[in-house]
Amino acid sequence: MSTILSLADSRLPTGGHVHSGGVEEAVARGLVRDIATVEAFLNRRLRTTGAVTASVAAAVCESVVDVAIAELETDARTPSPAARAASRAQGRGLLRLARASWPDEAWDSLPRRPHLAVIAGVVGRVAGLTGLDLASVQIYTTMTGSAIAAQRLLALDPSEIAACTLRLARTCDEVADVVYSSLPTLIDLSDPLLDVLAESHVQRERPLFVS
Repeated sequence: MSTILSLADSRLPTGGHVHSGGVEEAVARGLVRDIATVEAFLNRRLRTTGAVTASVAAAVCESVVDVAIAELETDARTPSPAARAASRAQGRGLLRLARASWPDEAWDSLPRRPHLAVIAGVVGRVAGLTGLDLASVQIYTTMTGSAIAAQRLLALDPSEIAACTLRLARTCDEVADVVYSSLPTLIDLSDPLLDVLAESHVQRERPLFVS
């Protein structure tokens, strides 16, 4: 349980705090502007990119998909080049943390910039987590990363954001269950809006977040 809580901690030094998951661009376009639209955005992200990330991570964790295939499958499920770059940037950060936390493992066999979902799956396996455990962590962090970004960008009351994530807790559990019950088949979903936001964001001058 302690490992699960540690991996779900927003203070984990993987660089996730500089990624908004599309929220910054959504705010700039007026699509996200208050707690109601934040919740709608989070719900949408949980059920699409969150599910895909969790699915790949759970599959790698349970060794039903190897790393090389998982990398290709993640690329195929991430149409936006900007989103792929953000995933690999965070994956590199998690790999760096993994090397420091489990120095005796064979990390050199992995890509230097793995997708976040792929390295998360390897970390979950090394830490002895189940695929369902890891899927839950990935879905939760997909939600909280964007939620915290929205709080900062819109100067929202932190208690409102916390209440929002609590309301979405059942959704997180539902998505995790669907992801895990689908194995060894990987979730195959995309959200064109999130892809458009990711591509538009990289063209923005002086953004607060990397993605």
